[in-house]
Amino acid sequence: MINEEAKEIKEEIEAQAIEVTESATDPKAEDVSIIEVAETSEPIETISEVLPEPILVSTILETSEEPETIENQLIDYSNFQKSDFVSTLEKVLDDVKENPSIGIFRKSEDTLKEIRPLFEQIKSAEKNEALAKFKESNDGSEDGFEFKPDTLSEQFDKLFKAIKEERSKYFANIEKEKDKNFSQKTVLINRLRTLVEGEDSNDPAHIKSGFNEFKKIQEEWKSAGNVNSPHNNTLWQTFHALVDRFYSNRSIYFELLELDRKRNLQHKIELCSKIEKIAETSKTENVTGKMLDEAVATFEEYKHIGPAPKEENELIWQRVKDALDIIYGKRREQLETSKAEAEQVFGLKSSIAELIQPFASFNSASITEWNDRTKALLALQDQWNNIKGFMPKEKGKELSDKFWSDIKTFFRNKTEFFRLLEIKREENLKAKNAIIEEVEALLTNEDESQEAANTVIRLQKEFREIGHVPEKDKDIIYTKFKTVCDAFFNAKRAKNQSIEKEFEANLVKKTALCEQIEKEAVEGADTARLAEFKSQWASIGFVPKKEMQNIGKRYINAINKYVSAMAKLSGREREQLSLQNEVEMVKSHGESPKDLIRKENDIRRKMQTIENDIAVYRNNLEFFAKSKNADKLRQDVEAKIQKASKELSDLKHQIKIIREAEK
Repeated sequence: MINEEAKEIKEEIEAQAIEVTESATDPKAEDVSIIEVAETSEPIETISEVLPEPILVSTILETSEEPETIENQLIDYSNFQKSDFVSTLEKVLDDVKENPSIGIFRKSEDTLKEIRPLFEQIKSAEKNEALAKFKESNDGSEDGFEFKPDTLSEQFDKLFKAIKEERSKYFANIEKEKDKNFSQKTVLINRLRTLVEGEDSNDPAHIKSGFNEFKKIQEEWKSAGNVNSPHNNTLWQTFHALVDRFYSNRSIYFELLELDRKRNLQHKIELCSKIEKIAETSKTENVTGKMLDEAVATFEEYKHIGPAPKEENELIWQRVKDALDIIYGKRREQLETSKAEAEQVFGLKSSIAELIQPFASFNSASITEWNDRTKALLALQDQWNNIKGFMPKEKGKELSDKFWSDIKTFFRNKTEFFRLLEIKREENLKAKNAIIEEVEALLTNEDESQEAANTVIRLQKEFREIGHVPEKDKDIIYTKFKTVCDAFFNAKRAKNQSIEKEFEANLVKKTALCEQIEKEAVEGADTARLAEFKSQWASIGFVPKKEMQNIGKRYINAINKYVSAMAKLSGREREQLSLQNEVEMVKSHGESPKDLIRKENDIRRKMQTIENDIAVYRNNLEFFAKSKNADKLRQDVEAKIQKASKELSDLKHQIKIIREAEK
């Protein structure tokens, strides 16, 4: 049986409804961890009975001050004069001072965005008119012209600034108040935890005094206002989990708690039915401000009711949530119908415009890359054109102008690239034809002297160094040059048959030298011995033409093998030394250096590719600087740039060796 003192406590419990307040948070509230709260003698299911989901609360707070209809905000300002705009801003300023609210400030922002451009147009027109009159009276000169805004313009700017200051002050006060509320609620949670963890549930006197403190904490929590939202749910759940522990610790009053929960359930069902009735009406009628206010007020009353039995509490909460979702879904549909399609089109085209933007700064010396970029750009342009529908007027026009401007810039750059390329190729064609004419002159004069041969070799080098010619002449000019060069050297060889025997002997010597190099290519090889081999090779004359390539390859392979056996050299030194050996071999014999030409061209192509990659990487860095959470991407790109730069430096060094060897 319950004694008299316990009955008195029971009456106080029945008269006190357990509070469920709006959400409040602060990421600094480390001492109100949900994990600490969950360490209760009750199962976790018991705690959740008092935690209706707070998801829709922020939605209600954010939308409760929206205007009833979009039509009420539409005013035609196109025919306004400057005095009309000033009067409009005076009214807006009076509104935000007399009735400051989120809705009022949103409406004021919309008004400012709409009338500011129109007012500036009038000012611009007045300035242009004044300038025209000034020039007319000063023989067309603008020197000394000065345009001073009139009183209305100064009033307009002053009012515009005042409205902005009122808005900043209003929201700053809101944030300051929320911070204060957060601190207050954090203190209340810690007080409640101390009460829950320190009381003796077996002492009725202690229970009564603890319950009085509990009621005081509830009243203070209820009177505390809103707070910022990052950890809203954490504070809210922590408080109500402690409330659950407070009741659970009083096993002597468990029956009373269950009775109170049943009474709470009945009250929640009544309020839920009221919200559901509004939701049902919204299916056939527009959601008015009055209906929305009624739903918000009912939900506010609902969330301040204490916990109900777990299963029923979850079911009734889901009903409330579903009903509110219907109401706000219909409300959003009404507000967004006229904007949805335009915003969707704008979003799709914005994503394409972002992809087009890098094309405006694209530059390359490669025809293939220009053609590949053109295909990619045209594909994006087709995607843009295939998106049908209008965009929001002002920002849509700005986006469209930027999109087509970037495309025009790309094609202007491409046209200029090919124009300059074609001019350069025509010049190269003339230069190569001039070289061919020199070789043909030597051939016509039947000059097969060594001096003439050296001249042809020099002309071959010059021919290689000249860049590309027009594509249609590429094969023709090469075949023509090769034909006259072959004809010259064939004629020279025809008159020097006696030299062929010497060539055969040279082949034997070079073969023996290669065998010796291959034999000594073991660990311990040194640079002095390598120099001897190279000197011996250089002292041996030409070999038969048909064997030139084979013996040359064998010599290079033997030298490379010997260089690889030189342990003191780094990998890069061995690679460069091997390349230098190949160049020297070609130079010393005056052979047609096709392999060297191919290697040099390959290196230059690699350099061009790496330079293009570095340009793209650096261009991407500009975009990362404008995006959030881009530090990791920026580090990856910078690492790629460093790696590519080192590789480019190595390739340039190889080209330098080839060029020095050919001097």
